[in-house]
Amino acid sequence: MTPLEKYQQDLQRADFSHDPAQQVAVEQLDRLYHDLVDRYENRPRTLWARIAPSARAKQKEPCKGLYFWGGVGRGKTYLVDTFFECVPFQSKMRIHFHRFMQRVHNDLKALQGEKNPLDIVAEQLANEARILCFDEFFVTDITDAMILGGLMEKLFERGVTLVATSNIVPDELYKDGLQRARFLPAIELINKYTDIINVDSGVDYRLRTLEQAELYHSPLDESAHSSLSRSFASLSPEPGHARESIEINGREIKTLSVADDVLWCDFKALCDGPRSQNDYIELARIY
Repeated sequence: MTPLEKYQQDLQRADFSHDPAQQVAVEQLDRLYHDLVDRYENRPRTLWARIAPSARAKQKEPCKGLYFWGGVGRGKTYLVDTFFECVPFQSKMRIHFHRFMQRVHNDLKALQGEKNPLDIVAEQLANEARILCFDEFFVTDITDAMILGGLMEKLFERGVTLVATSNIVPDELYKDGLQRARFLPAIELINKYTDIINVDSGVDYRLRTLEQAELYHSPLDESAHSSLSRSFASLSPEPGHARESIEINGREIKTLSVADDVLWCDFKALCDGPRSQNDYIELARIY
């Protein structure tokens, strides 16, 4: 099933409505889907095609990806999920951008002392995924900003295609950040290797879900838990991981459930214990 076919199928659901901006985005995803299938499913199988330098170079040039930006609740996560589910390859990765950068930092730390560690990280990622899907592309950390230009260049050189969502247009990323000039090559690469699509429209899907949810529950019994569970499921783009702990600024927070950018916690887990304002800022940034 292609992304467009999946979208048309979803339009038949009672809880799903047509959105012109979203349809344009889905059509772009459908274009990319077919580009990827043509490249990886229908590529030449001859020995010459595998060994000829021109053929190898052509395969290294990535299919032009997509960068969706717009306000919160505009269905960006739905777009990425739909595309990811439809792509008929195993070598693909869908990950929250914050977690991706955590992985990169951990990998670089493990490679201390190695020559050109960023090349090794990029090679590992390219071997793992032809298509890299980021949710919530957002840069505030100077260390991330300094790494990204070089990392993205090396990934694109290896033919990796990028699909990303963000609340911010690429040219505004890391605005007013320290040493922003060193981050500008990353912005240039995003503009070169992706089509930039704004998905703002009159429908805020997340707000609509929250408006239909019960905000107060008393007593805190099984019925209250079931209601909160339904609200979590309707907001979350994927099934939650129950009782999984997360780490924020080096401190552990126990959760009732966590899924991508949606977090369900007990009040005490969030508000008791050693917490700083930076912890809450980081939580609000990620979830």
